Amino acid sequence: MLVNTDLHIHSCFSMATSKDMLIKNIAPKAREKGLSLVGSGDGFHTKWLDIIEKSTEYVGDGIYSTDNCDFILTVEVEGYKKIHHLLILPNIDVAREIGDKIVYGNKNGNGRPKTKLESSEILDIAHEYDCLIGPAHVFTPWTGMYKSYASIYDCYEGKVDFVELGLSADTFMADRIKELKDFPFLSNSDAHSPWPHRLGREFNQIELEDISYTSLKNSIKHKKIKGNYGLYPNLGKYHMTGCSKCYKIIDPETAKENNMKCKDCGGKIKKGVDYRINEISDFKSPKHPNFRPPYTHLMPLAEIISKIYSKGITTKTVQNKWKNLISNFESEIDVLINSPLEKIEKIDNEISRGIKAFRMGEVKITSGGGGKYGEISFDELIENKNNKNDKKLMTLDSFR
Repeated sequence: MLVNTDLHIHSCFSMATSKDMLIKNIAPKAREKGLSLVGSGDGFHTKWLDIIEKSTEYVGDGIYSTDNCDFILTVEVEGYKKIHHLLILPNIDVAREIGDKIVYGNKNGNGRPKTKLESSEILDIAHEYDCLIGPAHVFTPWTGMYKSYASIYDCYEGKVDFVELGLSADTFMADRIKELKDFPFLSNSDAHSPWPHRLGREFNQIELEDISYTSLKNSIKHKKIKGNYGLYPNLGKYHMTGCSKCYKIIDPETAKENNMKCKDCGGKIKKGVDYRINEISDFKSPKHPNFRPPYTHLMPLAEIISKIYSKGITTKTVQNKWKNLISNFESEIDVLINSPLEKIEKIDNEISRGIKAFRMGEVKITSGGGGKYGEISFDELIENKNNKNDKKLMTLDSFR
């Protein structure tokens, strides 16, 4: 069976996350999104594990279910050199035991815990307990593995089970690096709120024998990921080299000449994912291994509606149009990817044209960098609809 899954989110116990990130809220939103299997996030936080146990039914082999949504235990850990790792865990008993070995200090201090262990030590412990492990948002300049290492093998001194791409990269960028040909890629949302424009904004379509930890483990190890879905990477807030204070996009060579300090505001310049991949890549264009699935660029439906109608994403206008579409189709993912455009057009012609623009790759993008999301424009669609040119271009930062 083909299953849509988002394996990296956070609970209400992580920093900068919504208090609404609870199982009772995540499950129905995941179903509306079109996700069948969701990573729990924060799998070492004992209070979060208690909530999972109380809020779900354990159906066996690592799966915790409620409200027609299945959860599997996951956790993001910050290790040596502030590198972030994503672990997928077999069950709560393992989560409690392995958490005591990896996390130092108070496990309940933050859902995204820290450890003094090096990447190789975390890898060894994870595999000792039959967990899956890989670098989280591998290219991110603050906490991605490639910020500190030129090779994944130098970092882990062994082989990880997967590589998470992150919002600022996609398959076409990552497959310019020769060593990554041996790894399956995951595209996950890293969601901090249960809203469908966050949850599942990036997801994977994986072939599973059944919904279980064993099946997921086998599918990842045998590279049975059939599709990666996510944002255009230049919409990511670390795609281009830029100032982390004023968000000005800066030429990387100029940034290095200025010791990574912005001449305009004095802020710290962060090297962009695009430039970092250029530094470490082996190929000018991607060379995909035979098992690599297609990467489909998309955008959350509410953001498309918001831009076309120049209304805030949480306004009644946008939410009512979103709900109307979801009620007429199986899920948001179904609307974005599978539903015939002529059927969507009968409900809302303008939204249909926006979805078509995404499917055809005919959107205009201003790249993000330095910590600010990129911008996407449906200007031509808006102008055709309203016959005027004074439309406000909305940014992804406005939806954060």
